[in-house]
Amino acid sequence: MKQVGKVVIVTGANTGIGRETARGLLAEGATVVLAVRNLEKGEEARADIVASTGHADAEVMELDLASTASIRAFAAAFKARFDRLDVLVHNAGIWTRARSQTVDGFETTFGVNHLGPFLLTHELKDVLLRSAPARIVVVSSALHYRGEIAWDDPQFERKAYGATRAYNQSKLANVLFTKALARRLSGTGVTVNALHPGVVATELTRELPGFVKAIAGLFMLTPAQGAATSLHVALSDEGGQVSGEYFEKSRPKTPSRAARDEAAQERLWKLSERLLGLEATYEDAADAA
Repeated sequence: MKQVGKVVIVTGANTGIGRETARGLLAEGATVVLAVRNLEKGEEARADIVASTGHADAEVMELDLASTASIRAFAAAFKARFDRLDVLVHNAGIWTRARSQTVDGFETTFGVNHLGPFLLTHELKDVLLRSAPARIVVVSSALHYRGEIAWDDPQFERKAYGATRAYNQSKLANVLFTKALARRLSGTGVTVNALHPGVVATELTRELPGFVKAIAGLFMLTPAQGAATSLHVALSDEGGQVSGEYFEKSRPKTPSRAARDEAAQERLWKLSERLLGLEATYEDAADAA
């Protein structure tokens, strides 16, 4: 019960790894905010985890990472309701078979998996810094090892869309973001680490053909097993002592060479700021802390 009095946000907490991460954090005594697109499904998840843990300090709030307006509204509502944020878990993610766009015109995979968490972190930066020591947990994937940032066309506006390529790119972006953010938060008491949850049977695979899902399901981890590394980074002493790391099976692991490219980390950061209309988002974070 070391988390009593602490406030945690888990995005995509209505199902899969997110639900199990929220369950584990609630079981440790934290107040857990389930940040979800669908409030009805969120309330069902809340009832489930409250019943299984015996702790009622969970609440559902609406968040659509495909909408910058929704992200900003969520952050404002959260800060009106809570005066601290100890752990922010970027868990929500999407994999689309066909190219689509968010309400703001971003390619959906890039928008939801990278730009959404980038903006949400920016909007919650002040309360994270005020709550230090605090943690940011970024759920990436081992598929980032296959990822490349298509600098000339990252949103597939001109070239043919590839679902796997778009997803791998977004997961690489997660690790690049983690490392760039860790530098900006150095000395603030706020750590940020990325992770691979394992190959998990979740709704992320919902667009796969049925026979593919059936075969893959034989080799996949359960959502509860997949949440183990997220919980390790969120709760362990190690998760609060290191920053800018990439975890797999609850242990630090060297990410891809592309993810370790500091120039690429900074290039993606600047691109993200430009696309979202942000400037100089963290340059004075350490001084402010």
